[in-house]
Amino acid sequence: MIEDVRGNIDYDESGAGSTLVLVPGSCSTGAAWRPVIAAWNGEFRCVTTSLPGYGATAERRPARDPSIAHLAAVVESVVRKAGEPVHLVGHSFGGLVSLAVALRKRVRLASIAMLEPPGIELLLERGEDEHYRAFGRMTEAYMAAFSGGERHAIAAMIDFYGGAGTFTSWPSRVRDYAVATTPVNIADWASAYGFALSADVLSSVDLPALVVCGETSHPAMRKLCALVSECIGGASNATIDGAAHFMIATHASEVARLVAEHTRRAEAAKITPAKIAKFSRQDKDVLNDIDAARCHLERTRNAEAFPHDN
Repeated sequence: MIEDVRGNIDYDESGAGSTLVLVPGSCSTGAAWRPVIAAWNGEFRCVTTSLPGYGATAERRPARDPSIAHLAAVVESVVRKAGEPVHLVGHSFGGLVSLAVALRKRVRLASIAMLEPPGIELLLERGEDEHYRAFGRMTEAYMAAFSGGERHAIAAMIDFYGGAGTFTSWPSRVRDYAVATTPVNIADWASAYGFALSADVLSSVDLPALVVCGETSHPAMRKLCALVSECIGGASNATIDGAAHFMIATHASEVARLVAEHTRRAEAAKITPAKIAKFSRQDKDVLNDIDAARCHLERTRNAEAFPHDN
């Protein structure tokens, strides 16, 4: 746990090796990452947390200010405690918050991996109006149902992401938690819609980046993942066969493989420039020695050829 004047923040860690900070999505806690962490079999030092309003992390967004900056600040506190730089990995809304952290550049990151981040405003900016409206129709109906007293209104949002019947397929305790945290999730959507994204903004991300989507996810989500990876220069884009939005539970081994490969590539890229710099310094020293020897030899020859000039 991180004690903060604005409210406590969930913090837990396990394993050793390169540090991965794992950010879950809405209606979830750091425990959601357990299947993925288990698949790594201790290869990485895994730090987990929960977004504001979930788990033991206190909500800190003022009612009239749902800015995603409030959530990014929470993740930045986790990164600082974990020890910079870290590999930041976020699922769903946690992926969007992780993107906000990368754009703010207030902590040092070694890389970023995002699993279906709902950066919906990018769809509008890139002219994908129909896909943008798909998100809009879902959120409007969902929020209207909740305002009208429909207790399980959140089921429509979850089925939009995971496909028809996803909500009813979940264990009762998971469904109950989603229902109980519906007001927080609605605040998350306000944060997402208020997060202006564009190709120019995303082009400033100068980290090794990975964007992952599910093969059977909603077409609007798949298009969004493609746009995010396209707008971040050099980003990798991967699709998990047979997976939908809730892939960290249904396809944990494949998620673990993709994130591990991405992390190893980022670590290798981090080491290479240091080696090049070291060799460059060595080469410079050798060249300086050669130049000094040449100057000495030239002076000796001049002294022998023109003895009266010395």
